[in-house]
Amino acid sequence: MFEQLGHLIAHKKKAVLSLFLLATVLAGGIGTQVFARFDSGGYSDPKSDSAKVWDYLDETFKVKDPSIVFVVDAKNTSVDDASVAAIGQELEAKLRAEPSAESVLSYWSSGGAPSLKSKAGTSALVFVYLKSNDFTEIDKLGGQYQEKYDGQYKGLNVYASGGAVFAHAINGRIQDDLKLSETISIPLTFLLLLFVFGAMAASAMPLLVGVTAILGTFFVMYLLTLFTDVSIFALNLTTGLGLGLGIDYALLMVNRFREELARGLDNESAVVNTLKSAGKTVFYSGLTVVLTLISLTFFPQNFLKSMGYAGAAVVALAVLGALIPLPAMLAILGNKINKGVVRKSGIVQKEDGRWSRIARFVMRRPISVVAASLAILFLLISPITNIKFSQIDSDVLPKTDRAYIASQFIATEFPGQESNPIEIIFPNGAQQKEAISNYITKLAQIPGIVRVGEPQIQGSAARVVAIHSMKPRTPEGEDLIHKIRDLNSPEGTLVGGIAADYADTQGAISRTLPAVLGWIMITVLLLLFAFTGSVLLPIKAVVLNFASLAATMGVLTWIFIDGNLKVLLGDFIVNGTLDTNTMVLVAIVAFGLSMDYEVFLLSRIKEEHDAGKSNVDAVAYGLQKSARIITAAAFILAVVFAAFVISGVTSIKMMGFGVAFAILLDATLIRAFLVPALMRLFGEWNWWAPQALKRFQINH
Repeated sequence: MFEQLGHLIAHKKKAVLSLFLLATVLAGGIGTQVFARFDSGGYSDPKSDSAKVWDYLDETFKVKDPSIVFVVDAKNTSVDDASVAAIGQELEAKLRAEPSAESVLSYWSSGGAPSLKSKAGTSALVFVYLKSNDFTEIDKLGGQYQEKYDGQYKGLNVYASGGAVFAHAINGRIQDDLKLSETISIPLTFLLLLFVFGAMAASAMPLLVGVTAILGTFFVMYLLTLFTDVSIFALNLTTGLGLGLGIDYALLMVNRFREELARGLDNESAVVNTLKSAGKTVFYSGLTVVLTLISLTFFPQNFLKSMGYAGAAVVALAVLGALIPLPAMLAILGNKINKGVVRKSGIVQKEDGRWSRIARFVMRRPISVVAASLAILFLLISPITNIKFSQIDSDVLPKTDRAYIASQFIATEFPGQESNPIEIIFPNGAQQKEAISNYITKLAQIPGIVRVGEPQIQGSAARVVAIHSMKPRTPEGEDLIHKIRDLNSPEGTLVGGIAADYADTQGAISRTLPAVLGWIMITVLLLLFAFTGSVLLPIKAVVLNFASLAATMGVLTWIFIDGNLKVLLGDFIVNGTLDTNTMVLVAIVAFGLSMDYEVFLLSRIKEEHDAGKSNVDAVAYGLQKSARIITAAAFILAVVFAAFVISGVTSIKMMGFGVAFAILLDATLIRAFLVPALMRLFGEWNWWAPQALKRFQINH
């Protein structure tokens, strides 16, 4: 298959390249429209009890959450003071006059509702309900209201908060951070490629493949937004994976093409041999990553689903770019691939160099190397005992962000989560009045419940609002929801609200994880077996990858829960937890990328072993011929993701550092030391498989 593809591309090289460039320009032109269509939500399970509660509130009780929450702070003066009340009512009137505002409710217009006044009595809440239900528009309006009203108003301090303001703050920072990270990572990546290849022409090609993969994925995401919501966070993943893997695959292809030219082959033969060897590796390596990322679509949350769609798309396009237009460019350039020499040692590789010597050193002391490596892994894993999870809230923003300041002011000055209540729906509540009354009595006695409202009847359903004191998207908020749901309640009772939404989401992730892990393990094991013809090597790869992931989670715990390395990573708010969705994303992406490098390495070792070399020589020569590229690819990919560490959004900082660390750990400790040591210990058993299974091995 790959040989035929090589001949076809070599014969039609100009046509292939022209069509690809045209498709890229068109896809990029349309795809860039996706930036205005992203969603910053998508963390909820749409089939949960809390989702059903939202439906009841919207359809039956016609209740909307306030999109924007203003805090009016009179400093040392009571909000009941006539002058303060007059200014507050004037502000409310201005907000009510906004064309986008459906209604406005404040402490003053509510008749002095105690729940809308701070503990000190010097601050009051103003709720703004927007007409629009479109998330993109709400996000935009959040920014407009914040810009217009946040700050000073006739001597009073005004703080803008609420979902719309929070979404705008996050989305704005992510887009700004993305531009900055690309400004840093792309030039730095080119310099690294120049060092690896030692020539300008060869260095430009991987970058071209990466950029075209990103543009193509923007188009795919644009198409997805026509049918479903796509998370704004997918931008960072797309950029990181597209640039990183596009470069990885192109590195492998260009390096092999130069090897074939150095052997004296003509352009067409070099292209064909490159596709037969490196092309096959890229295809199955990319397939491994795609299958791993597809597991993200198993989760019910749209945040993770859209990451799966975008991730799988960008990897597939990176593979496509490496297998079709890149060989066409190589066929056109031929020996001109080495034009613009800046480092001669980057062009000619030694057959038995530094990496071969490292491999032989490791294989002479395999037990000692394994013991030392495991000790290091254990040290890195050890902080994981402190790991706790939560979900994105205002804590992901910098302390200087006005949206964060507003949320902290509300949390400190107001007795309960007035804008984030627990909503309880009784679908048959009209016939359960006595049972509901008994339920409310028990509910009010639960620690953390500040106040419980009177039942509201609408048709056959009843609604009860409970105000609590917990931050909703935290383990404490989740525990409160579990206590409420453990109460003896009227039949059909549904518990909702932000805290319940969080509890349901955490539960959905826990329930889905076994299926995700099962999918990843089965597909990876089968694919690696088909690729290597070995029973042992796929098992070893999966075990080492999980060990590497555990180490990454341990380090993330040490940094973001224990609060270390702020000097290097920039300041961030330590709230004692890691974001659940981000950690799922880091784990699956890192696992997929680790398997990517595993396939890179094993393909070259297997090639040497199939050529008749002993197990030891195959490992040594395989590492020599692949480790330079693997290390370079890993370092470049790590640089791309590490650029996200500059983000002002803590969850993006977590993702960037977590993936970068996992990649570097895998390319050094795992691939350079543990893999050669274990392959030496297992000897020829590395290549064993029952005869009945040998027919399933891929030999083309």
